[in-house]
Amino acid sequence: MSTFDYDLFVIGAGSGGVRAGRIAAKHGAKVAVAEEYRVGGTCVIRGCVPKKLFVYASKFAEEFEDAVGFGWTTEKVSFDWDTLLENKDKEIDRLNKAYIRNLEAAGAELILERATIVDQNTVQLASGRKVRARYILVATGASPFIPQHLPGRELAITSNEAFHLERLPRRIVIVGGGYIAVEFAGIFNGLGVETVLLYRGEQILRGFDDDLRNHLAAEMKKKGIEIRTGVDVAEIVRSGDGVRVTLTDGAAIGAGQVMYATGRIPNTFGLGLENVGLQGTPHGAINVDAYSKTEVESIYAVGDVTNRVNLTPVAIREGHAFADTVFGNKPTTVNHSLIPTAVFSQPELGTVGLTEAQARSGHAKVDIYKTSFRPMKHTLSGRDERMLMKLVVDGETDRVLGCHIAGPDAGEMAQLLGIAVTCGATKAQFDATMAVHPTAAEELVTMREKSK
Repeated sequence: MSTFDYDLFVIGAGSGGVRAGRIAAKHGAKVAVAEEYRVGGTCVIRGCVPKKLFVYASKFAEEFEDAVGFGWTTEKVSFDWDTLLENKDKEIDRLNKAYIRNLEAAGAELILERATIVDQNTVQLASGRKVRARYILVATGASPFIPQHLPGRELAITSNEAFHLERLPRRIVIVGGGYIAVEFAGIFNGLGVETVLLYRGEQILRGFDDDLRNHLAAEMKKKGIEIRTGVDVAEIVRSGDGVRVTLTDGAAIGAGQVMYATGRIPNTFGLGLENVGLQGTPHGAINVDAYSKTEVESIYAVGDVTNRVNLTPVAIREGHAFADTVFGNKPTTVNHSLIPTAVFSQPELGTVGLTEAQARSGHAKVDIYKTSFRPMKHTLSGRDERMLMKLVVDGETDRVLGCHIAGPDAGEMAQLLGIAVTCGATKAQFDATMAVHPTAAEELVTMREKSK
């Protein structure tokens, strides 16, 4: 008789944990998944999905303006924040239920309680019940944070609270320069909020191609977003119905809200890792090997809690690979080196592969193909907005090392470009591909002149 209650106990029902639980159950394992909040994780409940719904909402102001150039009249257009919140919540509820159905349909048991690790095979639930599992998978994700040392930190919000504001502020200060910061800057600006973006670095979106970063910053400024770089927040104090933000350069900004988007920290506090001798990284992440296994033979971890590549599709792939490795007799690793990604900024970014700087540091010869143009739509709308497309090519092998796009549907293009780059396509093969006309994407296969 087995001494274990489950073959697999998953702590965390986000994208990675749910995928791991479902696949393990389909492989015949007896699985339980514990979740203390809502099933679906950050992406579904308070991340990617509601954020993109907000992005859609924020784009309509420009769409109405653009429509005039195509013969439409748009009098009496108005926006209601409460309606957006209500409809967003309905969609999140639907997805939450869908995740639960899919998990249970696969044969996994869902336990809606907080779970902590007692020893290498034992988990304790908030109710006090202890269960034993042959394997434990930690998939607790990460959370936004506000620096502990910041005076007035209690007056700031994060992306979690931004999805539930009672009302839109007249002005908002967003601190950060990554995905979340630039995406919310576009959202609030599009919904009519005066938006100031603060970033302590020299340019937003560190780690992205420099041409893409500079292009996005310029386009965001055209839309009325104030971007201040090389500066940080020194203090936040209450001021009337809002706050006053004092900066490290001595300047002060009045606003209705301050939102921090300066990164996320792994959810490992109070998880019981110390009970099994897992120390983690200085930032709290769990160290794992290529198969997502920790130093403890029976404990694995996937997703943002490992701080490898903090993207939902990566967590899903890691969860699936874990289940195939441990329960499917199919050892599988995840390649984290080539990941297509999108930033739902305004304009949108899509990218895959190496930046120009990365390519030049690792290849003897690099060729750059680049174009900037006005999207066809704006020939009639009159909007002053340009698209950017860039290919980074190995000058010796002709292999396309990176593709970078700023403009409408950039994320959709990046997904398809990811296939080509993953397959090792060459610039000659791009050139031999017939263009689809009239599209913006045709520029990717018609660029012939190298940039100087």
